Amino acid sequence: MSSSSSANSFEDGKFKTDLLTVGLSSCCWKTPSSSPTPQSPPKRLLVATPVEEGEYPVVMLLHGYLLYNSFYSQLMLHVSSHGFIVIAPQLYSIAGPDTMDEIKSTVEIIDWLSAGLNHFLPPQVTPNLSKLALSGHSRGGKTAFAVALKKFGYSSDLKISALIGIDPVDGMGKGKQTPPPVLTYEPNSFDLDKMPVLVIGSGLGEISPNLLFPPCAPPGVNHRDFFQECQGPAWHFVAKDYGHLDMLDDDTEGIRGKISHYLCKNGEERRPMRRFVGGSIVAFLMAYLEGDDSELVKIKDKSHEGVPVEIQEFEVKN
Repeated sequence: MSSSSSANSFEDGKFKTDLLTVGLSSCCWKTPSSSPTPQSPPKRLLVATPVEEGEYPVVMLLHGYLLYNSFYSQLMLHVSSHGFIVIAPQLYSIAGPDTMDEIKSTVEIIDWLSAGLNHFLPPQVTPNLSKLALSGHSRGGKTAFAVALKKFGYSSDLKISALIGIDPVDGMGKGKQTPPPVLTYEPNSFDLDKMPVLVIGSGLGEISPNLLFPPCAPPGVNHRDFFQECQGPAWHFVAKDYGHLDMLDDDTEGIRGKISHYLCKNGEERRPMRRFVGGSIVAFLMAYLEGDDSELVKIKDKSHEGVPVEIQEFEVKN
């Protein structure tokens, strides 16, 4: 890994982007009319992609509990503007009692990427699946870890090159994990074969928003516990004064979108946390997928002038 100059990861990047919906009813860009229609993905996808000609790494983002993938569109476009194709499946509308279906669906979508994704992107855009990162928020973060760890009988033939947990949560509390549990409470127990990991936490996630709702990221099953079980290389950033859902879009529509503003203890506004999450993801992926660690080093050295939040905690395992 080598340092070089690069754009501020916490601001929009240089690439123009587009937001696409890929599903059963979507058409494809690259298939001639005489060719068979490519197989649609196992789940409907929201895709943020650069529109300039080139080959780009791919990032899959798994949504949180009872949330829609569309709630992450601003975050996705931020990451994509730095030269990444970001894919967010809608894993479910109504969550099941455990995450087995989400784990299975995620693996099926990863397996679909090699044969299917290229057909639904603009003709000048090529996905580089040798640089595939898997990320997830909240319950989706738990699912991402389960898939990367190849737990519970499901694994993809496509190699995952990096793993990101955005305020991951493994249930309501220690002893109340959503089945199947991912956390083992044994330090450094996650065997990811030296896969680099980024865990982002929210400083307010452990606090109840009111007397009616419990904390959205309870102690014992949150980002700290996930990071504790990671082996190196692993990074852990915690944003002070921001909450579990503060990386979502400013305007999240529908009943679930409105509830998302009250379900968790929140910061004053979403944009700073969203920029922090997006910029941290970009800096991490630029370092480990593209060999440019300049932004990550500046964050580590506390010399980055563009960090939009106060970093409450910072840890690195080499």
